Amino acid sequence: MTTTDDVSAPSARSTTGAPPARRRRRRSGVGQVSGPIALLWLAPAVALIVGVVMFPAVMLFRASRSEYSITGLYRGSAGWDNYAKVLSYPDLPVVLKNTVVWVFVVVGLTIVISLALAQLLVKDFPGRRYVRWAVIVPWAASLVITSQLFVLLYDYNYGLVNHVLTTLNIIDTPISFLGDDRFTMASMIVVGVFVSLPFTIFVFIAGLNAIPEDVMEAAEVDGASPWQRWRQITLPLLRPALLIATVLNTIYVFNSFPIIYTLNDRNPGFTHDTLITFMYKLAFKSQEKDIGMSAATGIINVLVILVVVLVYLKVVNWREETK
Repeated sequence: MTTTDDVSAPSARSTTGAPPARRRRRRSGVGQVSGPIALLWLAPAVALIVGVVMFPAVMLFRASRSEYSITGLYRGSAGWDNYAKVLSYPDLPVVLKNTVVWVFVVVGLTIVISLALAQLLVKDFPGRRYVRWAVIVPWAASLVITSQLFVLLYDYNYGLVNHVLTTLNIIDTPISFLGDDRFTMASMIVVGVFVSLPFTIFVFIAGLNAIPEDVMEAAEVDGASPWQRWRQITLPLLRPALLIATVLNTIYVFNSFPIIYTLNDRNPGFTHDTLITFMYKLAFKSQEKDIGMSAATGIINVLVILVVVLVYLKVVNWREETK
């Protein structure tokens, strides 16, 4: 005889829904968008990329292989002569050295100082919220305004920096921070670090807040010292934030035009210029006013920053760091 349980068992299985394969097909179809509709949604972003990135890049490359008059009129194709002129320019070695010093020192100091300040700002102390707000101010202010403020602070006759140093008897006579070759680059680096700190600090704060507290508590229970906890737990878990901060700061500092131009505008030649201001001066400040050479320098700038970033990502193995 067939029992009630035997009869009901197959029917129970048949009412549970579609077979697993059909259910997988249904789930895989959820949220899918057809090709034309997807392109419609992506059209604004694609148009923005083409109009703001691709088209200017193509026109810049075209200008780098063209010859222009001193008034900017197109004279014809120059081939690769503009690149040859840039690479053989007598002041290029000095500009390259300044670029390397500027980028590496500013980014390095920014990372170290921001890491220390972020460790402080994640602690719970009275007024922490207001201190964090104050840190954002240099980031929110215009770079030109900030640079011009430092020009006033560095002023030889009335600058606050010279006034404080002479009052404290650290120096006997005022220093021309922006006119003396010994101090110009260091003075610009101070400004570069100052305006780079806010973003980097908040990147590190986010990274530190993402570290699980139970991991630190377990290490403390096991007897790990503060230095051991920082070196073996905090720093490894902070590597994704370090990667982001280093790459973005490298690009940001390399392309930092307002700081160098505002602080170094009074000095003739290219003694303290980087590639970004060198490109500008070739087009508008030098005697030749060669737009083709300036465009070629712009292409070289893009290639240099891409190579530097790719080498860094290769060295730190960014795929592993971002998992």
